[in-house]
Amino acid sequence: MATINRYGEGDVVMSTDKVVTSTWSNNVNNLQTFYTSSIQTSQTDPNSQGNFFFNLYDAPTSSLDATVQCSVGYGHRAGSGSVDFTNDTGSFGFSATKVIYNQYRQLVYGDETQDFTFSTHTPDDIYVINVNRARYRHNLKPGTLNLSLKQGSTILHLTDDSVTSSGSATTTNIGRQYNLVSGSSGVMSGSNINQVGTTSSYGCVYPDAGLIVFNPDALGITLSSTVPSKVANTNGNNGEKLLTVMEAGDTFIVDSEERITSQYYFTRVKNFEFNYSSNPSFIDGQGNLNFTSMIDMPKVYISTVGLYNDEGDLLAVAKISQPIAKDFTKEALIRVKLDY
Repeated sequence: MATINRYGEGDVVMSTDKVVTSTWSNNVNNLQTFYTSSIQTSQTDPNSQGNFFFNLYDAPTSSLDATVQCSVGYGHRAGSGSVDFTNDTGSFGFSATKVIYNQYRQLVYGDETQDFTFSTHTPDDIYVINVNRARYRHNLKPGTLNLSLKQGSTILHLTDDSVTSSGSATTTNIGRQYNLVSGSSGVMSGSNINQVGTTSSYGCVYPDAGLIVFNPDALGITLSSTVPSKVANTNGNNGEKLLTVMEAGDTFIVDSEERITSQYYFTRVKNFEFNYSSNPSFIDGQGNLNFTSMIDMPKVYISTVGLYNDEGDLLAVAKISQPIAKDFTKEALIRVKLDY
């Protein structure tokens, strides 16, 4: 049985670090090309998945390496812009776009009565980019968003305003909320978030949920091709309109942030400790050393540190890259690091 020593005060130290990486697969910095699946984007039936959102991949879906990076969708609070689920009395207006709108306001506000308001403007609808959960780890890093939307010769460069309005984020049901504004890398162009008219911003960014919500009324003033079709009980294919200007814009950069908590165990081996092997073959059945040369000056090697609970259960094992020689004339300090 191995000898077990309890860690003392000061032997255990905790540290939390932030690691920033690109959000997109294979550490790609700029997601410039988007691929969709004809099956997933099908809108042949009111209940088809393509009526709710389009998944965007980093490679053709015929490739085994294709991975969903984000999705785009459109929501309308009255259900316009998509076909009703049924045509029965009492179900008019219940469609994919209404589901999307209700889903996201439930996420952001915690109920289905609060409408999305951007600055002081409340549109009837929203566009949404939802970054795949596996891509953004703990959260998107505020100040790294650079999204370009293009129609013809008009290019709209969008970012959050986290650098311009540092520390002033609104807290919502899904975490921090920043304004979506014209600018770059968290710095807003000009001094007014109401960059469209005098009442409206381009939308909001929710970095803790990997979510960007657009104000279609503001987008439509700058990029007319993004003006949604709002005809009731009719498929407007509005998600495709946002995807088209994203593809033309050729720039979608945003980093992800991960908080890694590390616990350090400073394992101190005194000169009089651990000088005999814990291997059962080291002693015979009566507890005598099998190797008499080890009696006066034993020499062993430390290769492993085990972490136990108070009941003596082994919880974790740290392997040393190179065995450390140990005898009565040597001491060792081994730092064990656990990340979680």
